[in-house]
Amino acid sequence: MHLSTPTPPIIAPVTMPSIGPLQLQQPFCQAGLAGYSDRAMRVVARRRGCAYALTEALLDVILCNGGEGLRKSIDINDEDHPVAGQVIGSDADTMSRAALLLHRAGYDAIDLNYACPVKKIKNKARGGHMLKDLPRAIDILKSVRDALPPSAVTTVSLRKSFDDSPQSEETFFQIADAAWSLGYSAIRVHGRTVEQKYQGQADWAFIRKVKQRYPNRTILGSGDVFTAEDAVRMLRETGVDIAWIARGAIGNPWIFGHAAALLATERSGSTMEAGRSNQVCAPSSIVNPPSSIFSPPTIHAQRDALEEHFALAMQIHGESLAGRRMRKMGIKYSRFHPQADQVKKQFIAVQSLRDWSEVLQRWYATEGPGVWPAATAADEVNNDTSMQSCEAVA
Repeated sequence: MHLSTPTPPIIAPVTMPSIGPLQLQQPFCQAGLAGYSDRAMRVVARRRGCAYALTEALLDVILCNGGEGLRKSIDINDEDHPVAGQVIGSDADTMSRAALLLHRAGYDAIDLNYACPVKKIKNKARGGHMLKDLPRAIDILKSVRDALPPSAVTTVSLRKSFDDSPQSEETFFQIADAAWSLGYSAIRVHGRTVEQKYQGQADWAFIRKVKQRYPNRTILGSGDVFTAEDAVRMLRETGVDIAWIARGAIGNPWIFGHAAALLATERSGSTMEAGRSNQVCAPSSIVNPPSSIFSPPTIHAQRDALEEHFALAMQIHGESLAGRRMRKMGIKYSRFHPQADQVKKQFIAVQSLRDWSEVLQRWYATEGPGVWPAATAADEVNNDTSMQSCEAVA
């Protein structure tokens, strides 16, 4: 298989964010998604401009039980930095031990997941349900921080609230205040409630409210970032330091470089109105709007990303599992192909390296322009049942 490593785009100098001592090259990062955000997806994105990445949510008990579950969960290499290991659970002691395992494994930061809208298991709160259990949420924050060396970077991911009640929103700020007082370096804010799951529009006005309340803290904004333009608008309209790209990065590793190019041009005054808007807009209606700054990835650029992604997935999972995992990735990548419907059908049937190679040979051998997908990434991904859980399954 043809394999190449693209050179990340050269971006004009701008002030870049940091998460504690971690200095980032761009304010655009890849969030963790169960079933998608393995090392293969992270590395392919890094080669195209992603500055920082998060693992999918790793269940504390799986990490602490060791064995095959731990081995599968901990997967980073020299190319995969800086990276945060994200842990989810309900018990302070188990969460602390899991966080320490991730730190010792070489993760650059540890992120506590108080955002995932998973159901309670055996009446134990975890993920976004922490927004209904303030004492437990703060106890875990403190226990994890105490278990790690002072130099360890810790962050926490939160949804705006559990529901739309003022009391639930106040719990968000109580958890945030506790995190800052305990030495956490950053907070990621997802603009939906836990009850919303992935439905409806993310509340960017709330994200802006959080940044205004903590102007000197590192805030990461998440929710409805499906395009490069959305990512830049997230920065401009909310004031956050970093835009997290989650579902918008599935099958679109170019979004990071595109967003960086757009931001550099905006800051130089060439495009978009300077300054921060007081009006929060809806997300864009196509995966990346046409721009004079960048074009859709060409057929060969798509082929290169697909080949890299499958090769990395095979290293991690072996051919059989890689074939199954990459089927859904190929479907997402196919949106940029001029013959998207036909290519999608071919990827649906992929089972092996041979199948994968045949699709690339048939549909990606001849260079040509790509296209911008017409449907929103949000519409496509909201129908994906794999998004109903954000935990990794070992």
